[in-house]
Amino acid sequence: MADKVLEVKSLTKRIRQTAIVDDVSFDVKRGEIFGLLGPNGAGKTTIIRMIGSLINRTNGKVIINGHDLDDEFEQAMSDLGAIVENPEFYKYMSGRKNLIHYARMATTPIEPGRLDEVANLVKLDHAMEKKVKTYSLGMRQRLGVAQAILHKPALLILDEPTNGLDPQGIKEFRMYLRELANEGIGVLVSSHLLAEMQLMCDRFAVIEKGKLIHIENNQQQGEEEEQREIAYSVGDVLAAAKVLREQIPQADILKQDVQMITVKATKEQSAEIVRAFVKADIDVYEMSVVKKSLEDRFFEITKQEVGV
Repeated sequence: MADKVLEVKSLTKRIRQTAIVDDVSFDVKRGEIFGLLGPNGAGKTTIIRMIGSLINRTNGKVIINGHDLDDEFEQAMSDLGAIVENPEFYKYMSGRKNLIHYARMATTPIEPGRLDEVANLVKLDHAMEKKVKTYSLGMRQRLGVAQAILHKPALLILDEPTNGLDPQGIKEFRMYLRELANEGIGVLVSSHLLAEMQLMCDRFAVIEKGKLIHIENNQQQGEEEEQREIAYSVGDVLAAAKVLREQIPQADILKQDVQMITVKATKEQSAEIVRAFVKADIDVYEMSVVKKSLEDRFFEITKQEVGV
């Protein structure tokens, strides 16, 4: 069983001489939620459409669960479930009948009992006999996910799945995706909502103007940086600043106020700073690493790319 459910290699889409997607490469692991993050028009949907064979590629390889899309198309597509646009259903039919209708059209046989299994996975078991016209937007999105995973795909692709959902609906949808990932499904999700991607994804790729400019591990974001921002709550900020300038000048003072001084330092320097404060009889009440939000990281990354 392949550890990577998706491998994208040098994916490119050109229209005439314009590169809509330019040499994009990334992978999605089994049981991982991987995000494509970027502004509207960055190329996220084009990437997703090429992975799902909805549009042709100019260049590049797509491998789904070990199957090359060019050489093993049917096997690759049988391991893919996707919602690229808002899912459409027969509103006069129940959720169950919609899934039955889809199952009859599926090229991969759907196992008996699978409908109830997916309904339970997306927490729609209580509403399967209700007509879809009575469903909220969030419930229709979850029914779309149920439809997409009926055939037990290794990879689920969702393009801007939280559009239109209220905060509660977004939170619930995020929880359902995590449960699917825990079942071993790899999830590729695109969005322009920075804060939501930070909560939803294990890793994310920043897409801008058709290029992949950065991939970052969201769970360890900030932890692996050689230098970090560290805030110290101290009894005497002026004395603390003097100690830093005289004894540890390599630790940059970023800001200071009445009781807090923030510095940029390595992990080793942070311990040295505390020892220096204590030796100088400066009370240290609290020390904390300042975590950057995904929004901060996004703008930091994109500024680095354009050389700002």
